[in-house]
Amino acid sequence: MSEPSVRKVIHVDMDAFYASVEQRDRPELRGQPVAVGYPAKRGVVAAASYEARAFGVRSALPAVTAMRRCPELVFVSPRFEVYRDVSRRIHTIFADYTDLIEPLALDEAYLDVTHNRQAIATAWATARTIRARIAEETGLNASAGVSYNKFLAKIASGQRKPNGQFAITPDMGEAFVATLPVARFHGVGPVMAKKMHDLGIQSGADLKALSLLELRRHFGKSGDWYYGISRGEDDRAVNPNRERKSSGAETTFADDLTDPAAIEAGVLSMAGDVWSWCEKTAARGRTVTVKIKWADFQQSTRGRSFDGPIDSREQLDQASLALIRSVFPLPKGVRLVGVTLSNFGAGIASAPADGDLLDLAIA
Repeated sequence: MSEPSVRKVIHVDMDAFYASVEQRDRPELRGQPVAVGYPAKRGVVAAASYEARAFGVRSALPAVTAMRRCPELVFVSPRFEVYRDVSRRIHTIFADYTDLIEPLALDEAYLDVTHNRQAIATAWATARTIRARIAEETGLNASAGVSYNKFLAKIASGQRKPNGQFAITPDMGEAFVATLPVARFHGVGPVMAKKMHDLGIQSGADLKALSLLELRRHFGKSGDWYYGISRGEDDRAVNPNRERKSSGAETTFADDLTDPAAIEAGVLSMAGDVWSWCEKTAARGRTVTVKIKWADFQQSTRGRSFDGPIDSREQLDQASLALIRSVFPLPKGVRLVGVTLSNFGAGIASAPADGDLLDLAIA
């Protein structure tokens, strides 16, 4: 992969990031099954150590289920400021090798090292060097995927976890995708995977067997994307200035709520979290959305777009309250509420994002 005409893309993914930070900082947790989150009745696991994963404990798993699967599980409250600080140190390491860094979350990023600053001949050697520096300077392990595009680099990073790396070279790409179950494709979630399975599409080879017209008929505008990746093709650039599309926060209540005042308090708390991010990044959005998950797990959303950007905490609070009040009187209990701000102005670029929006229960 040293030819100048071939892009060299690395996907770096920290191993069990939040849990590993906790085990690094608290020696008594090393070798123990650890979950980051809150063990409340409605709590969820935000992250799990590899020792916990051996028991089937995963992120987003309800805390009660996690403790049933692993009675020795140790819950640790999240320390997001610490995780962000470690992430910044890791990104400083990345910057010694390339300017083309596209953060996906605190614990993962794409790097285009086609022309790396250290003049290292291969992407494989560059990935090994970066991983070694991360281990030395942070005490944490990272895995890496090396390939000629983003899609394959991300798949490759999961092949040798934890603390390993894997390469998918141009002569491997199409054949590798052919054997891959579609459920493992990045961006294919459970709903899309089921749709594909119902159509008889189990693997990349099955996907490739369909014409572009058939893929467009079944999957709309995504058909073009599936046509390309089934052939190992992905022309997306590693974009260090990728715009963040939204910022959101949500919380699951310890008990289903029917008191409007308590529900409004939860909405205001989430709006506060969103506004804190806006203050740190100087980002301003025009669209406010409130999410409600009901006691029966059905979901509703209410949203409003403004002519100009939301420019104060008070305005965000008032918009959020108006949206939640639109569902009063309540038809049933409320399990979860969330607030999201989106429709940012042009030119607002993403700093390292916090990953998937966490749903951490109020203890």
